[in-house]
Amino acid sequence: MESLSQLAALIRRHAPDPGVSGTRMSRLWLVRSDHPTVPVPAVYEASLCLIAQGSKRVSIGDHSLVYDASRYLLVSVDLPLVGHVIEASPSEPYLCCKVDLDLAALADLVIAEGRKPRPADLPALAVYPGDPDLVDAVCRLVKLLDRPESIAALAPLIEREILYRLLDGPHGAMLRHMAAADSRLARVARAIAWIRSRFRDALRIDEVAAAAGMSASSLHAHFKAVTRMTPLEYQKQLRLQEARRLMLAGGANAGSAGFAVGYDSPSQFSREYRRLFGAPPRRDIERLQAGEDYVGAV
Repeated sequence: MESLSQLAALIRRHAPDPGVSGTRMSRLWLVRSDHPTVPVPAVYEASLCLIAQGSKRVSIGDHSLVYDASRYLLVSVDLPLVGHVIEASPSEPYLCCKVDLDLAALADLVIAEGRKPRPADLPALAVYPGDPDLVDAVCRLVKLLDRPESIAALAPLIEREILYRLLDGPHGAMLRHMAAADSRLARVARAIAWIRSRFRDALRIDEVAAAAGMSASSLHAHFKAVTRMTPLEYQKQLRLQEARRLMLAGGANAGSAGFAVGYDSPSQFSREYRRLFGAPPRRDIERLQAGEDYVGAV
């Protein structure tokens, strides 16, 4: 596909070094990896992930998906996933772009479309066959990096087109359901936003349920159906991922990192950290700092 070749060339130019690169557009991210990577737990925001070259595996609980240049990943709500690049080399690096979904623009588009959202049982995390029109729109969005003076005027229009292409695709019913303010998925998304904004504090289910507009029992059932974990397990992943970031990027030691994210017991922090990342904090950070197999989450 010609657009994929163009997209790969654009990502190479604007992300010349391995890692995740922010851009002049707040919802557009580029990522490059020259080697397969270790599994990296991270929260993926509601987004479209489109690979131009290489492949990647993402998992939540015991559910795994693989996507590549022929299949795009769509994440409908913020989910704590474990991802790792499985196909990449210096000559043919893994090249990907992520477009975070503008939920306000999505809701506006659904209203303008005039179709009544219907309940959807589609998964919140899914892989779909590549769509040439979607790839072309994403390619044009990335091309704006070569014309920064045009970003303010054209980026919102192209992002809206990307949302339209997604609504017109196999995941459209889920996105319409997500855009409806009183839908089950929207309420779970509000619960997720509540937990993410207060993940260092003790979790009080009644407060989360109230923020989501659900009963505690309904919250628990629907939250687990969407995220494959309980609200408490979700919070735990957020805490441990932030602690890892503090140690890896900020130089914090395990004790201070655990305390900073809400742990009172160093032993509990170390135990839960090892369960998620496969090694105690210090050993895990040394492993990541010594190798070239960590490039971030996208």
